[in-house]
Amino acid sequence: MKIFDEIESEVQSYARSFPRVFHRAQGAYLFDQEGNKYLDFLAGAGTLNYGHNNPIFKEKLVEYILEDGITHGLDMHTKAKGEFLEVFKKHILEPRGLEYMVQFTGPTGTNAVEAALKLARNVTGRENIISFTNGFHGCSLGALSVTGNSHHRGAAGTSLGAGVSTVPFDGYLGDGIETTEYLDKVLSDSSSGVDTPAAVIVETVQGEGGINAASFGWLQNLEAVCKKHGVLLIVDDIQAGCGRTGTFFSFEDAGIKPDIVTMSKSLSGYGLPFAVVLMRPELDEWKPGEHNGTFRGNNLAFVTAKVAIETYWKDDAFEKEIKRKGEYIHERTQAIVNEFGEGNFTLQGRGMMRGINCVSGELAGKITKKCFQNGLMIETSGADDQVVKFLCPLIISDEDLKQGIDILERAIRDVCAKEDDMPEAKSYFDENYDIAV
Repeated sequence: MKIFDEIESEVQSYARSFPRVFHRAQGAYLFDQEGNKYLDFLAGAGTLNYGHNNPIFKEKLVEYILEDGITHGLDMHTKAKGEFLEVFKKHILEPRGLEYMVQFTGPTGTNAVEAALKLARNVTGRENIISFTNGFHGCSLGALSVTGNSHHRGAAGTSLGAGVSTVPFDGYLGDGIETTEYLDKVLSDSSSGVDTPAAVIVETVQGEGGINAASFGWLQNLEAVCKKHGVLLIVDDIQAGCGRTGTFFSFEDAGIKPDIVTMSKSLSGYGLPFAVVLMRPELDEWKPGEHNGTFRGNNLAFVTAKVAIETYWKDDAFEKEIKRKGEYIHERTQAIVNEFGEGNFTLQGRGMMRGINCVSGELAGKITKKCFQNGLMIETSGADDQVVKFLCPLIISDEDLKQGIDILERAIRDVCAKEDDMPEAKSYFDENYDIAV
């Protein structure tokens, strides 16, 4: 379709990696206008943990719309919002011993980060924020200031350094170097040049930064340093949350309790825009309307988010399934690395948030391009796009999960063998799948 070339901005990115016009989607698959289907290991960059058009969610959403339920209600009380809060408290917060107030921000992850940073600064009266190397928190100016990626920072058109100090993430300086000790040292030294911060903001697994997973010990040490110096701990759980690492919150297995948590992406369960900030009750010092936004009450998202929690998080069965699939991904990718990596490829991540570090962005790009040619949508991440990143739906069947990794393995085999083109007969995907809809 020429219309995209004619009037859509050059800022588009995913459309360049996956140059098709997509028409419909179901479960772990996307379909283009020609009827070709693609196994989706991108899942809306982590927004579709429960798959495309989850039928359980869809039924309740359509029912709500047909009853003329509130679609837009600013931040007014609605039945849909109240029901979401009830199930979130009952099935998410209370079983985990968490007492958080819930702030509905604008519907994007970056807006939730903006609100969290503002709140921390207002509550503490301090300006400085500690962020980490390779962190990614969004592309609005406040969130961008705590993001490490030079590509995104360079587009800001203004200085981003004021009020932020960047320190090394876990493993950034190599094995055996505990970077929280460095943080403790600079916060203890009045001549370090690092002002006492309002907060530390961290991803337990850095999604866009390369699927770098912090160890549980490092996270525990980070929490201890924050408590020692009276600094608020913000966990950005926008991509790693909602089950992606194996538990609803990515920090649960580490045994820490952040002061503030940001969530978005898969929170609605259906791909609808929805974001929140969770905060300890004593931090809720907002004055009415201090962080405002026209679309901070997406009632359609409240409906599907409620159903998602009731369907998948009433007990630990779904959590166990995620961990089982995560182990399968780990075993398969470890075997791939052992066979083709020649000591260069490494594995990253935790749970079903995994990645293969290919060292070279060019190599990773060739692999993902080959995957797409054979019916698998998978993206890269990292400072140089050097990590092939797994973000398949959490509800993916064992068969589809195996097939997706089979396609990836074949792509790596072909690229490493420097075979520029797949065999002219039938591609691997043609041989194993029915492409026609």
